[in-house]
Amino acid sequence: MRRILYFFAAAALFCSCKGTSENGQKPADSTAAAITETQVTLSRVQYRHAGIEVGKPEQQLLHRTLSVTGTIDVPPEHVHAVSFPMGGYIRSAKLIPGMHLVKGQLMAQLEDQAFIQLQQDYLMARAKLTFDKADFERQQTLSETQSNSERVHQQAVAQFESQQILVRALAEKLRLIGINPDRLTGASISRTVNIYAPISGYISKVNITQGKYIAPTDVLFEIVDPSRLHADFIVFENDAADLRVGQQLSFAAAAAPDRRFNARIEYITHNINESRAVEVHCDLERPAPELLPGNFISGEIRLEGRKALAIPDEGVVKWQGKHYIFMAVDSHTFRLQPVTAGISMGGFTEIKDTVPAQSVVTKNAYVLLTMLKNKAED
Repeated sequence: MRRILYFFAAAALFCSCKGTSENGQKPADSTAAAITETQVTLSRVQYRHAGIEVGKPEQQLLHRTLSVTGTIDVPPEHVHAVSFPMGGYIRSAKLIPGMHLVKGQLMAQLEDQAFIQLQQDYLMARAKLTFDKADFERQQTLSETQSNSERVHQQAVAQFESQQILVRALAEKLRLIGINPDRLTGASISRTVNIYAPISGYISKVNITQGKYIAPTDVLFEIVDPSRLHADFIVFENDAADLRVGQQLSFAAAAAPDRRFNARIEYITHNINESRAVEVHCDLERPAPELLPGNFISGEIRLEGRKALAIPDEGVVKWQGKHYIFMAVDSHTFRLQPVTAGISMGGFTEIKDTVPAQSVVTKNAYVLLTMLKNKAED
């Protein structure tokens, strides 16, 4: 749209050039322009209406950007596969994918006679421990007065310590399936156990049905915590050497191309995969609840910057695949100069060539280019 406006502006200015003489000299009409193959001389009126601005090229800190694609992912510590250490039958489960859970919320109930047996074994072992402890203390007293044999005392010690180990082991097995051994009594033995959410998040997978028998190796649910999403990008080996931890980048998701997200490089894999690329893991600067794991994304990584001679973008024009600028010969005369353009960033374009120490057009250079090319076509 900007170039179209430049074209019409230049066309209006060029209309005043029809009175230009064959030899390119400006006629007496002060509103006409003198145009040669590479140079334009504007009248005072044309200069004022063209909006031309001039200035000196200046040193700018410019950054090259690297275009990349990737996906949104969740760190492994924020994805939890829920299983159960003992087999059992699903008695109750009312979860479906997409539901949100809070840490500690009930997820399902299992039942099995093995749960009853484990509780029974623990209570009986704890009762025997009480007897063994009393016998140990009795034999300890007798040993001090040498009223019993050393063998009997040693047997009491071994039995008491063995029973302590058994009770502790059974207690840990109960804790493993969610039963508090300190609160367990003969009256509270239950054939069911509960499965609680280990983290807060969303259910992403449900692999159970009512009444199904599950084994200790089965994954029952998968919970995803989206509070720490990260972006994974693929960078091909030719560009991998330019990557550094800490570099900034911005990206957009295919589902919402108008929204930009910022991130920084956190990890770079140190091996090249079968696609001849490295994986780059990036942390988002702010939480983005609208992003979902698996979203396709595309972005630009901001590589290390360097100081370069540059002029504003509106001072650089492109014609037939080549870049040009206009050098200011005097206050109203401008000469077309081919240049090699480099990085464009923040409204400035790098000029790689050595530019003479004189002013250049920094705004509305396309107006001058259009006048030159229209004249060439006449």
